[in-house]
Amino acid sequence: MRILAVSGSLREGSFNTSLLRAALEAAPEGVELEIWEGLGELPLYDEDLEDDAPESVRRLREDWAAADAILFSTPEYNGSVPGGLKNAVDWASRPKLEAVLRNKPVAVVGASTGQFGALWAQQDLKRILGIAGARVVGTEIPVARADERIDNEGRLLDGEVFEQLRLHLTTLASEAVAAPERVAA
Repeated sequence: MRILAVSGSLREGSFNTSLLRAALEAAPEGVELEIWEGLGELPLYDEDLEDDAPESVRRLREDWAAADAILFSTPEYNGSVPGGLKNAVDWASRPKLEAVLRNKPVAVVGASTGQFGALWAQQDLKRILGIAGARVVGTEIPVARADERIDNEGRLLDGEVFEQLRLHLTTLASEAVAAPERVAA
């Protein structure tokens, strides 16, 4: 079982990327979690480029299609999903009937230094992914005050969040195993 982990943050010391690294350790037996990098290489979505997509978009589509499921970790910018992450979802949702997100099991987590743990961004991302055709699994995992729960080396200090990640990944993997074949119409 291969789950791709996508951070919505481009920041070097990103709490969301650190959260995904903690998910690597929390992954249940039989689940291989791989952090996907490439968000910052994507051009802005342009429908005129769909038929001859740039190499970075082709790589996104190939990598995301090859995964059994995807775990997204989103920060919250101005109360919602960062533009770069939304842009990647837009590329992955096209062309509509062949989109790599179509019926793909996905789950969402998020971290922020604020008191709500990117909850609004997680809710928005789940809605966006559902509209894009993905099968959204599980509830949000808001990691509030991430600067107190993740140390300077990027290690998760909160055992409860670690166990939530393990359960989230177990649920996502189970859903991916039970997923119907993804067939392009």
